[in-house]
Amino acid sequence: MNRILPSNRYAQPPRWALLCGVLLLVATVLAYLPALHGGYIWDDDLYVTGNPLLSAPDGLWRIWFSFDSPSQYFPLVYTTMRIEYGLWGLAPFGYHCVNILLHAANALLLWRLLRRLEIPGAWFAAAIFALHPVQVESVAWVTELKNVQMGFFYLLALLAWTEFTRQKTRRAWWFYALSLVCYALSLFSKTTACTLPAALLLIEWLREGRVAWRRVAQTLPYVALGLGMGLLTVWWERYHQGTQGTLFTISLPQRFLIAGRGVWFYLAKLLWPAKLTFSYPRWAISPAHPVAWLWLLALCGLGAAAVLARRVAGPGPAIALAFFVATLGPVLGFLMLYTFRYSFVADHYQYLACIGPIALACAAAVKFVDRYPQARPAMVTAGAMVLLTLATLTWSQTHIYGDDESIWRDTLSKNPASLMAEFNLGNELMREGSYTESLAHYDRAVEIDPTFFEARCNRADLLAHLGNLQAAAAAYEQALNIEPNDAAVQIGYAKILSTEGDFAAALPHYQQVALLIPHTAQPHVMLGQCYASLRNYSDAIREYREAVRIAPQSPEALTRLAWLLTQCDDPRLRNAAEAVSLAQRASDLTGHKSGLPLNTLAAAYAAAGLGADARAASLQAINAAMSAGDKTAAADFQKQSALYEKEDRQDQASRQ
Repeated sequence: MNRILPSNRYAQPPRWALLCGVLLLVATVLAYLPALHGGYIWDDDLYVTGNPLLSAPDGLWRIWFSFDSPSQYFPLVYTTMRIEYGLWGLAPFGYHCVNILLHAANALLLWRLLRRLEIPGAWFAAAIFALHPVQVESVAWVTELKNVQMGFFYLLALLAWTEFTRQKTRRAWWFYALSLVCYALSLFSKTTACTLPAALLLIEWLREGRVAWRRVAQTLPYVALGLGMGLLTVWWERYHQGTQGTLFTISLPQRFLIAGRGVWFYLAKLLWPAKLTFSYPRWAISPAHPVAWLWLLALCGLGAAAVLARRVAGPGPAIALAFFVATLGPVLGFLMLYTFRYSFVADHYQYLACIGPIALACAAAVKFVDRYPQARPAMVTAGAMVLLTLATLTWSQTHIYGDDESIWRDTLSKNPASLMAEFNLGNELMREGSYTESLAHYDRAVEIDPTFFEARCNRADLLAHLGNLQAAAAAYEQALNIEPNDAAVQIGYAKILSTEGDFAAALPHYQQVALLIPHTAQPHVMLGQCYASLRNYSDAIREYREAVRIAPQSPEALTRLAWLLTQCDDPRLRNAAEAVSLAQRASDLTGHKSGLPLNTLAAAYAAAGLGADARAASLQAINAAMSAGDKTAAADFQKQSALYEKEDRQDQASRQ
């Protein structure tokens, strides 16, 4: 049988190979040095800083055998992060180190794989893979550990497979088993590794010129693993990540159009990595416009040309294109992802897929030099300039991933209509206290997408915080028109109505909240306040009792119930003895350091005729308020203390 690949003429002496490996490692680390000074961005809180699974005693079990994962089912990623958390806590330096080293390791593994496949220009291809700025999103973003770790085991699985297919002894099956294990680990890192069976068959085609049926049969266990994990991911995305609605709003023709345009987008970014951004504009896809189909038709034409060119150029172009499209397959739009809400493309989606075009281009360059040796100096110089340029672009791009504000401002500079950037920059500025600028970004997010519920909620909360109650009420109403069953919005709206004294209007919203979160005490406390303000004391007491039943350790519920049992206008509802008991529990729970429970206890003592105890509790309430710096409350408590003292003197005089 005629071999498709050339003989191993591009093999390197061991010392030269070691030097090249060290150079590749050092160049990669140097290009990504700025990332070591970076922090956390966007959903790093979901994966790391706010992930309880990293520190919980049963976290490892829950990572692998529960539905508690904060995003998709990435058990090996969370396991790695849990180990990292145990080593250096939440210091971002360590997490960035691991990502960079894994990416450098992937470059070395790719170099090894391409040499094993006897592809010309293997080291240069690995260097481009390592230094290309489209990889920055996968390396400088802590969350994308899932990408670089998936790539690590993916490339190991390919290497083990190539060793399995080379050997003719029983020992070869150990490499088959190793390849399967590495594939499983890759899937447990990120499900997009499910495309590996296609890569295995493409390798067989590249090495032997055809794919034997026995090789197809040997890939069936890989297919089964990938299919299982793929179905799990689809289910998880649909029911846990909020893509259920999105799935049915994008038709099948639209998905083909997204895929066709996506392939060209990724090729363009590889060829000319300009204006790389965290969130690209979301395309408007309309099957009714003939122009929209040109991308897909052009892709089909490119595929046909690659197949027809086999007699001249060999199978390399067709295999490179097939690998590129197949590896991108899970993120091209046929399966809905949560991030498609904002954009159909992202740099990190082509982390491994870019290997195909890069390897093809490098092999073609080496072949050109072989054919025209006189061009070698110029080609070597051009290659060095390419690597230097890519490394410089990567160094610059890495700075953008330093923190949330820098990533979102950079995104808006390149994609001014980015809904994601407007919303998240608004969140970041609100956390920093830059409320006016934050509100402007929320306004812009709502302008871009009037149905964006989260932006409307945050905008309403901010307006309420700024004291613009009329605008906040209107914003809450608009949010409720989108999602009427959101408890937080219902509470926010009801609080504004209560602040404005419209307790009758606030009441149904509090009742709705109590229905939405029935096992929470706070809605019943709010209902009690509302009923009390409307002088409906019996219903107020009922709601406070329900709050105490749900949360018997709630000082607020205990205090409010005790106060109403002491001070309500209806003497039939008063119960001084019970009020004393409730207020004592509230004071005990706050360590006798909170003024309000102590003041309520003083009122309950006074109502029970225990004047001396009332004065003592009132004095404690005054001291607690003064310690807390609340002079207004201390003055109010002082007036009540004087009243208790006066009433006590009158009682003593009457008894005499």
